[in-house]
Amino acid sequence: MKKIVTCAALAAITLSVPMTASAARYGFQTVAVNNSVFEVIPRSRRDADGYWCAAADFARRTLGAGWQQPIYVVRGYGPSEATGRRTAVQFSITPPKGVDLNNNTISVGFKAGQSRSVQSANGLCNRRQIFD
Repeated sequence: MKKIVTCAALAAITLSVPMTASAARYGFQTVAVNNSVFEVIPRSRRDADGYWCAAADFARRTLGAGWQQPIYVVRGYGPSEATGRRTAVQFSITPPKGVDLNNNTISVGFKAGQSRSVQSANGLCNRRQIFD
């Protein structure tokens, strides 16, 4: 009986994670929300570089994006639609609709329409944090 309960619990945990989820470096998880949008969800580290790094990893490995492909912020910090966690940032490799992409203002955090190339975002994976 104990083995059946254990197997059922493991199956429930395994099936509750979306099949398009992946673990990125530095404690981030990436999950596809739909065909064009994916979320980066922090587990422990929460710096902006980590979000971009995880987005680049997902775009490259899962979506097959090239190094020069732009990654766009679809929605800044907010609750995760895929997992229910409190904080996530949504990205896409297609430009978000209804957002000014020519906005060159500097902002703290993530603003819809911001973009980086996969290569630029991936370059943030190697930067070391000064403060934890």
